[in-house]
Amino acid sequence: MTPAPVERPFERPFERHGAVRLLGVRRHVEQPTALAVLLAGSGPIDRDGDGRGLALGIQRQLAESLAGHGIESVRWDKRGVGASEGEFLTTGFDDLLDDALGVVDDALGGDLPVLVIGHSEGAALAARVAALRPGIAGAVMLSGYARSGLEVLRWQARALSGDLPRPLRALLRLLRTDLERQTEKNRQRLLRTTGDVERVGGARVNARWFREFMAYDPRADLDAASVPLLAVTGSLDLQSPPEDLAVIAARTGGSTRTVELEGVSHILRTQPRATLRTYRVDARRPIDERIVPLIAAWWSDLRDVSS
Repeated sequence: MTPAPVERPFERPFERHGAVRLLGVRRHVEQPTALAVLLAGSGPIDRDGDGRGLALGIQRQLAESLAGHGIESVRWDKRGVGASEGEFLTTGFDDLLDDALGVVDDALGGDLPVLVIGHSEGAALAARVAALRPGIAGAVMLSGYARSGLEVLRWQARALSGDLPRPLRALLRLLRTDLERQTEKNRQRLLRTTGDVERVGGARVNARWFREFMAYDPRADLDAASVPLLAVTGSLDLQSPPEDLAVIAARTGGSTRTVELEGVSHILRTQPRATLRTYRVDARRPIDERIVPLIAAWWSDLRDVSS
């Protein structure tokens, strides 16, 4: 009988940005073919992919399913989240990149080929890692994008305007409130800030992360990266533009495979129509069953080519 996959805790000190320690788990399997570094989406997300008030479990489910295909994985709590040290509110996009690079560098020192698999913000980080670490075996962008973070936020504002409840849309018209214009004002205000944390609309906001996120455009890194790339986006994604798959497919770097999954949302669940309003209910269901087999088949094809 084949032993069941087991999880063993790992602890890694980071010397940069105040020697922040990140804690998480590495899932081990018998006779692994690769080690996947799993990069989570935006917000204070723990090693499983769960955030405050919304337990998506994306990284946990990816790890469990990848193990069934012979792929080990490592995932961790973000800075200031769960068991990891640091303060999340002062953490920048570049800090998250440094953390990802640190884990990837450790992984590259091992015996297994290294895959980087990112979701949403993690997909953008995966593109950056792919350009900076040509020694990895491949990168996977789940619900990713190929435009600047600022343009992504603008696209989201347009896409989400149609997802507002009808009474709220009527109220905004009555009050002559242009939601897109108001959110653009907030974005421009954040771009003018210089501190790590600023108040916007009375709330403390991670201003540094927003500035760095809005400034980063993965297109140059996608072209510079020579490693194989798989990009998967749902047709009902309201947070990352599905049409950006065509831009990713046209990159001039290494081999690329893109897949648009019909009826899948940004959080990798199926939906009858595009909406954020059912996320809490959707999160009770597992991620779409096609996703990990796509990754496993892509990795198997890469191994066949290199053998």
